[in-house]
Amino acid sequence: MKHIDEYRDASLVKKIVSKIKSEMRDEISLMEVCGGHTWAIQKFGIPAMLPKSIKLLSGPGCPVCVTGRRYIDQAVAYSRLPNVIICTFGDLIRVPGSTSSLNAEKAKGADIRMVYSILDAIELARHNPAKKIIFLGIGFETTVASTAAGMYNAYNTKLENFFLFSAHKIMPPALGALIDEGVKIDGYIAPGHVSAITGAGIYDEVVRKHKVGCVIAGFEAVDILQSVYMLVKQINNKDFGVEIQYRRVVKPEGNTKAQKIINDVFTLRDDWWRGLGTLPKSGLKLSNTYKHLDAENHFDVEVEDTIEEKGCICGDILKGLKKPDDCALFGTVCTNANPVGACMVSHEGACNAYLRFNI
Repeated sequence: MKHIDEYRDASLVKKIVSKIKSEMRDEISLMEVCGGHTWAIQKFGIPAMLPKSIKLLSGPGCPVCVTGRRYIDQAVAYSRLPNVIICTFGDLIRVPGSTSSLNAEKAKGADIRMVYSILDAIELARHNPAKKIIFLGIGFETTVASTAAGMYNAYNTKLENFFLFSAHKIMPPALGALIDEGVKIDGYIAPGHVSAITGAGIYDEVVRKHKVGCVIAGFEAVDILQSVYMLVKQINNKDFGVEIQYRRVVKPEGNTKAQKIINDVFTLRDDWWRGLGTLPKSGLKLSNTYKHLDAENHFDVEVEDTIEEKGCICGDILKGLKKPDDCALFGTVCTNANPVGACMVSHEGACNAYLRFNI
């Protein structure tokens, strides 16, 4: 199958691993900042293939993982309002809040529906004019593009019962913040699908300021290993830049049409990231033109005080400071079926992927 068989070819994998080993000089730390890469790295057993002098770190690339409990608590509060339907992607419904979750509220009778895209939620709003539909927008630039297109649709069709509760974030501020906090990172395995929207230029400042390598990678075994090889060469030569390994999908300029609509619909704001705290201009809210469709402007709810789960080290895992099995809850109290922390909920979370493929 095109782009599957050749990117999982065992002989090619062995050749690239051999090249990586021949290039290795000093110990280096590489961080993947995409939940899809976290899953693929564990699924394909990439860490076991590489020399021990390469340390792979899982970063803040899982949208569900970096979203704070206060967001979940506020969504729970919205779900308790009369004549409100909450629309969410499947992973978010299982994320624990301070004292409840969307899943628990659904079991109590709240109208909470899992959707595959914002367009499903818009259709629901059109067919239920007496209800108020709140779409929980979560994710990085990849899903931001689809949310922006949906909001553009809702605005231009004058849909008055549809609202967005945004937890959308952008990736570059987190990359710089990790290094500023002292996390040792020599190179980034950059997210492929985010970069298909944004283009390669969003990483230029991080590379220039922090002198780190950056390679935009695909999601198959050969993709990831080739990206590691490219990073090793950048680091050895001290020739840092942004390279695109995932050229079959990512163009240097990105998707300019998607960028235009994102810039029209959204504006930057400071936002909170699990493990990193509040990062300036790292989140997205609706622009003034669309602010009447912002759930935070329309609904007034009391949100309970945030209570973080004791013993969960998800924040340190997202910064690459800890691994999942460093957590006392991992695989015992906290499992795929019964997640205590956000990193165990989504298949993009490091704890979820690590438990599935390493136990």
